Amino acid sequence: MPETLSGFIERVTFHNPENGFCVLRVNLRGRLGLVTVVGALASVTAGEFIDAEGDWVQDREHGPQFKASQLKCSPPHTLAGIEKYLGSGLIKGIGPQYAKKIVEVFGANTLKVIDETPSFLREVKGIGAKRIERIRESWKDQKSIRDIMVFLQSHGMGPARAVRIYKTYGNEAVALIRENPYRLAKDIRGIGFQTADELAGRMGIDRNSPFRARAAISYALDTLASNGHVGVPENELVEQAINLTDIPQPIIQEALKVELDNGVVVRDEVRGGQWIFLKALFLAEKHLAARMRRLAQGLHPLEGKILDETIRKMMLKSGLELDEQQTKAVQMAATKKILILTGGPGVGKTTIIRLILDLFASFGKTPILCAPTGRASRRLSDSTGREAKTIHRTLEYDPVSGGFRHDSLHTLECDLVVVDEVSMVDTSLMSNLVRAIPLHACLVLVGDVDQLPSVGPGRVLSDLIASEIFSVIRLSRIFRQAGKSLIVRAAHSILHGETPTPADSPQGDFFFVEAEQPEQVTEKILALVAERIPNKFSFDPRKDIQVLTPMNRTPLGAMELNQLLQARLNPPGKKAEVVRFGVTFRWQDKVIQLQNNYQKEVFNGDVGFISQIDHVDGELEVDFDGRKVVYEFGELDEISLAYALTIHKSQGSEYPAVVMPIHTQHFIMLQRNLLYTGVTRGKNLVILVGTRKALGIAVRKQEQGNRYTALVERLREKTGEKTG
Repeated sequence: MPETLSGFIERVTFHNPENGFCVLRVNLRGRLGLVTVVGALASVTAGEFIDAEGDWVQDREHGPQFKASQLKCSPPHTLAGIEKYLGSGLIKGIGPQYAKKIVEVFGANTLKVIDETPSFLREVKGIGAKRIERIRESWKDQKSIRDIMVFLQSHGMGPARAVRIYKTYGNEAVALIRENPYRLAKDIRGIGFQTADELAGRMGIDRNSPFRARAAISYALDTLASNGHVGVPENELVEQAINLTDIPQPIIQEALKVELDNGVVVRDEVRGGQWIFLKALFLAEKHLAARMRRLAQGLHPLEGKILDETIRKMMLKSGLELDEQQTKAVQMAATKKILILTGGPGVGKTTIIRLILDLFASFGKTPILCAPTGRASRRLSDSTGREAKTIHRTLEYDPVSGGFRHDSLHTLECDLVVVDEVSMVDTSLMSNLVRAIPLHACLVLVGDVDQLPSVGPGRVLSDLIASEIFSVIRLSRIFRQAGKSLIVRAAHSILHGETPTPADSPQGDFFFVEAEQPEQVTEKILALVAERIPNKFSFDPRKDIQVLTPMNRTPLGAMELNQLLQARLNPPGKKAEVVRFGVTFRWQDKVIQLQNNYQKEVFNGDVGFISQIDHVDGELEVDFDGRKVVYEFGELDEISLAYALTIHKSQGSEYPAVVMPIHTQHFIMLQRNLLYTGVTRGKNLVILVGTRKALGIAVRKQEQGNRYTALVERLREKTGEKTG
C-alpha cells in the first residue's frame, strides 16, 4: 500500500527540466529533520508545498528516500515556505533579503498581495515603482509559464522549453498548441518534428492529418537545409516525407501543393528536373547569383589609373619577393571587379590582401573588411592593421524591420569589399552581403576552398569557383617563414593525401600522441590541456587551448569532453552555477553561442566566458571579448560549454593551441577536409591524440558530401563567358 506524505520544500537538490526528474529536501509535517523525496515535477521551487504518494526505499549511497510515484505541488502557505519560495530567484526583483522583508510586512497574505494588489508592496522599505513593475511582470509570466509546463507534461512532453514557448506565443500558447502542435517544430528552438509529432499523437490528432503532412514536408526541407542543401529534387522530398511519417503519397502530394500555393516553398527547374526550395533559400540563391553578375560588370574603380608603375613601386617598398601567382593576384585586383583568392595556410593570402588594400589606398579608395565570425574579423584586422568587422555588424541588423540596414537600396559606402574566410559563409549571408555592395565597387573573396563548407546551406566559395565566371587565383607556394612550421607542412601533406610528419623534438609545433582505447585518449587529452601544455608552453588552459573533435555525441565527442574538461578546469566549489537544459553553467565557464541572435547581437560561433550568474533576476551574463551579453535562464539553450568544440564549430577561428582526438570511434567523420580544417585552426601548437590507423583513414578518405545547390546554374544564366 503506497504511503502519502506532505510538507514544504526546503531545498531543490536537483531538477532536470527536460524530463521533470527531481530530488527534493522536504520539511515534513510532524517530523524533525529533512527527508529526501525523489520524483517528477514539471517545475518546482523551494518553499512550495508538496503532497507525495509512493514508498520508502533504501538508497546505497544516500540512505533512506521517499520514491514518489505521484507528486503534486501547490503554493506555500507557511511563512517560512513563502519566504523560501520568493527568495529562490523565481520572481525577478525579489531575492532572499526582499523576500524576508515582504513576508515580515504581509505575512500569510504575501502571495495574494503580489497577485492581486502588487502596488501595496510600496509599504516594504526599499521597494519602489520600478521594482514593483518587475515583480508584477515576472509573477504574471511565471503563472503563464507554469500553465504551459503543466499542459506539456500532461501530454508526456518535458517542460524545458516552456519559457521559450511563452515568449513566442504569449498567453495564447496553450490554445495555439491545441490547434496545431506541429507549429512548435517550426517556431520553437529545441523542438523538432518528432517531439511535436509525439505530442500530437498524445493529443489524438489523426496520423494522416494535413497538419502532419505539411509539417513533415517542412521538417524534411529544414533537415536538408541543416545538412547544407539549398533545395532538393521533388521526388526525393516526397520520398523522405513518406519515410518520415508513413502517410500515403497522395496526401503528401496534396500537402506539397498547399505549401506551394501558400508560397511556403517554391518549385523550380534545375538541371532538367523539378526541385523544391524553401522560399527564403530560393530567393537568397537567386539574388546572390543576380547581384554577383551585376557586380562583375561596369568600370573598375581604378580604371584609367597608372597601375603598373604604382604596383611595381609598392612591391619594391614592401621588400617582398612574390611569385608569379601572387603578383598576378595583385594585378588582377587592380583590373577585375571580382577576384577570388584561395589557398591553404602559409601561402601568403594575408600578404596579398595587404598589398591590394595599399594599392586602393594609394588612389584614395575606401575599403571595407569583413569576415563571418568575430574571431576571423579580429584576425583580419590584426593582420592588415585596418578595421574589420563581422559580416553581420557590417550590414547592421535593424531590430525594427528584422532585416539589415544595408541592402540594395541602402548600400555600403566603399570602393572595395574584402571578405575573409569565405568558405564558411552560407548562401543567405552571402546574398545579404553582396546586395549591400554598391555596383561601382570591387569584391575580393578570400578563403580556403579545401576546408569544410559552411555550416549553413550552400557551398558558396566552391560554387563561385566552379561557375568559371569569375577570376580565381589559387596560391600554392608556401612562404619561406611559414615553411618552417610543421603545422603548415602537416596541413599541406593532408591536403595531398599524405600522412603528416610530427615533430621529432620538443621544440616542434605539431605532435602526435598515441592512445589506443577511447578512455586513454580522454585521459591524455585532459592531462595535456590541464597540465602538460600550460606547464611547457605557458598557455592558459581555458583561453588559449581549444579541444576540437569531429563529432558531438560519443565518448570522444564535444558533449562528453566538455563535462570532463569543465570538471578539471572549472570545478564546482563556492562559485555560482545554474543548471538548465541538462547543462551545468558555472561562473568563468567558457561558452559558445549556438545560433544567431540579432537582438543581442551575438552570432553562431561567438565564444565568451560567463562573468555573472544572478539567481535573484534569473539571469546569466557572458563576456564576449569585452562585450557583456545577458541571458535569462530560460534562454540558456542558446549557449553551450566550449572547452571542446566540433571542428565544424571552429571554422573561421584560430587558437594558440589545438588538441584533437583522432580515433576510429569517429569513423564516419574521419575525412580529409575535416582533419585539414581542424589542423589549420592551430596557430602555435597542434597535438593529435589517438591511433595512427584513424589518422591514415582520415588522410585517405576524401568523401565530400554532395550538396544540392543551383548557384552554378543561376550564375551561368544569360552569360556564357567570363565577366570578372
